[in-house]
Amino acid sequence: MYIAMNRFKVATGSEGDFETVWRNRDSSLPQVPGFVEFRLLRGKANEEEGYTLYSSHTVWKSEADFQNWTKSESFRAAHRNAGDHKAIYKGPPVFEGFNVVDGI
Repeated sequence: MYIAMNRFKVATGSEGDFETVWRNRDSSLPQVPGFVEFRLLRGKANEEEGYTLYSSHTVWKSEADFQNWTKSESFRAAHRNAGDHKAIYKGPPVFEGFNVVDGI
């Protein structure tokens, strides 16, 4: 199993806009081979630095399944308009990928 996460620093006051973008995304993930689950996670606000931390969290049967998706037309379509909302972010997303340690 493989978990792919992106962390987003969303500018304070833009949380609703960010969540709306995710709610309205054209996602075909449920039809992608190896896809298991998606969650959007909201963290705490960092008032000093002016952002709320979010993470997109996808679970895949394997890292290969995830990599295959990133090379697909489905991936390109899902990320086609990603640059349209730069004003709501405080910096680029940060990707982290993890292989699950079996038996633990």
